[in-house]
Amino acid sequence: MHTETEIKDELYVDYPLEKIAPLDKILFLDIETTGFSAQSSYLYLIGCVYWENKKWHLIQWLASAYAEEKEILNAFFQFAAGFTHLIHFNGNNFDLPYMTQKCRQYGFSYRFDTFEGIDIYRRVAPFRELLGLANCKQKTVEKFLGLTRLDIYNGEDLISVYHDYVSSPSTEERYLLLLHNADDLKGMMQILPILAYYDLFNGKLKAQKVQANYYSSSTGKGQNMLYMKLLLPSALPTSLFFHQNHCYFKGEKEEGYLAVPLYEEEMKFFYANYKDYYYLPAEDCALHKSIAAYVDKEYRQQATAATCYSRKAGIYLPQWDVIAEPFFKREYDSKEMFFEVTDKLKKNRPFFGEYASHVLDNLRRQKALKQQPAHGIIKKEETNQI
Repeated sequence: MHTETEIKDELYVDYPLEKIAPLDKILFLDIETTGFSAQSSYLYLIGCVYWENKKWHLIQWLASAYAEEKEILNAFFQFAAGFTHLIHFNGNNFDLPYMTQKCRQYGFSYRFDTFEGIDIYRRVAPFRELLGLANCKQKTVEKFLGLTRLDIYNGEDLISVYHDYVSSPSTEERYLLLLHNADDLKGMMQILPILAYYDLFNGKLKAQKVQANYYSSSTGKGQNMLYMKLLLPSALPTSLFFHQNHCYFKGEKEEGYLAVPLYEEEMKFFYANYKDYYYLPAEDCALHKSIAAYVDKEYRQQATAATCYSRKAGIYLPQWDVIAEPFFKREYDSKEMFFEVTDKLKKNRPFFGEYASHVLDNLRRQKALKQQPAHGIIKKEETNQI
């Protein structure tokens, strides 16, 4: 078994890893194998990067013979025992199951469930279309972020190189094997900023500024909008703009800007227990029977689910799940839901951070998310601070 160690002064992480765990408890992991099946292929290289003495260090265990995969597997788990968090790329689908199967083959009791895991691939995959990625391979993400690497090979190319190395070890072949693994680990660390898009939809947003804006389009049609300036959980590596359902979002580095339509109109609140209500056609509202019993019978009728409501004029915001109550609708069969922007709610700044997350989550669930140029969409005419 050959063990390679190196201090990587050039490595840097442009992402707040400390939010996940102390740096000295985080271990980056990548493996190289001769195939996909642990039963019919060999594990020949395990590489890790870790933080020690204020520097990043690389350690690699290379099996110089096929039979040494047992040794490198044992060496890794002995080393990893001091860490609590593993970061990997698609490790949940390949690296970890493969190594777990190898442990069973050799009767090792090592397990991965003692670690907290961060699979970069799984965190990026839901946003592939949003980011315009052709796929979620590591090299594709590296290219998206403008990164380059020295290694020109992929894992499949190096399988034959490893077989040649086992047959007749050479420094050149060993260098190629170690370089590919080291570049995978380096790339893994450098693409960490891609996690900012995961954080955007899963982290906590802070509303720094909330105001009512009046916009007019190029056609002259106006719309009142709620405008929010947001502090994002992590800095976005590239700017992002998309819109859906008349909501607009733009993110640049640590700042986000969200516009949501405001509706100043009369909405309806529907009572659940309609059998306890009478509907008054002349008043166009429902009253509880304890009160409506005093209304002449000719002016009242048994309420139905669709007529059991009270009406209220106000300023409303849309919601796609009930996050604020009471919720209002335009009509009983309408799928759209709203809540009233009351004077009390206007003063609740933390709520608007939660509401911004709610809006973004809805946008994410819309499969038609598309990046669009920001110009020409909306024009601000008038601003009123909320």
